[in-house]
Amino acid sequence: FWIWPAGGGGVSVVDHLGVEDYLRGVVPLELNAFQPAEREALAAQAVAARSYAFSRLAEWLPRADAQARASLPYDLRATVQDQVYGGVDAEHPASDRAVRETRGLVLRWEGNVVSAPYHSACGGSTAAARELWGRGGGEADRPYLRGVSDRIPGSDRAWCDAAPRANWTRDWTQDELRDVLARYLRRYAARGESQDGGGAVGAVRAVQLLDRSGAGRVSRLAVTTDAGRFVLRGNDIRFAVRTVGGEILPSTYFAVEAVGGGDGRLARLTLRGHGNGHGVGMCQWGAIGRARAGQDFRTILQAYFPGTAVEPAE
Repeated sequence: FWIWPAGGGGVSVVDHLGVEDYLRGVVPLELNAFQPAEREALAAQAVAARSYAFSRLAEWLPRADAQARASLPYDLRATVQDQVYGGVDAEHPASDRAVRETRGLVLRWEGNVVSAPYHSACGGSTAAARELWGRGGGEADRPYLRGVSDRIPGSDRAWCDAAPRANWTRDWTQDELRDVLARYLRRYAARGESQDGGGAVGAVRAVQLLDRSGAGRVSRLAVTTDAGRFVLRGNDIRFAVRTVGGEILPSTYFAVEAVGGGDGRLARLTLRGHGNGHGVGMCQWGAIGRARAGQDFRTILQAYFPGTAVEPAE
């Protein structure tokens, strides 16, 4: 372990270990799929997690990015901000085998290791990175992070239909919606698209779906309140329109049901949606469904990251 001074008089504790040992504490927490029929899904997760880890190491980063990160005493955080890492307590024989059997393998595109994002369940179609994270260049514009259908050929079902949040509903009363948006709306409103009159956010007068992406996800959502009109874009929608308890929306793949109260204000808002997570890259429950159907880890990864190749990292 490395111990570094941190702000506020505390310390940062950094676990220093090799990538393969690191993955043994990541894979079982990122994908709980330990049945024999799910073996290839775990292998796909191991390759995706290894690719993500390598893509964050200084020697694999563009020079400017490596220099910007040089002051940090770590490469990866042990939470959902990067990948969840639980150390030796998290290790499991099934995921250990997946890490061992894919040792050193990563996803590459045009020779470069890709970050290989993943999420719990796509709800029938994955999302293009640019739909959720904008057109800022870099990973967001890579062709292997485009939206792909997760429908099972010859059926109206998706590979991820067994996911606990394949379908979901969230409801707010007038007061609940006002209180939630008072906390989060301004923080995530799109600059240049919102008209904020200042003052308290106040009551919500309308919630309007403006645009959907090619994958059917909500790409722009307008919320009109006493303070003005606010436009939310992409994944920011999930963080602005939270539950009463502060939980973010499972996904941006939803329909809007707004009920007026007769006084120009919303009396109730209901969102009915599909899937769980940002939707970009590998659908983890889709990987489980594909593995149960007999697909190997290379086929699974090719489905979610089209155009990439599974190759050794070094």
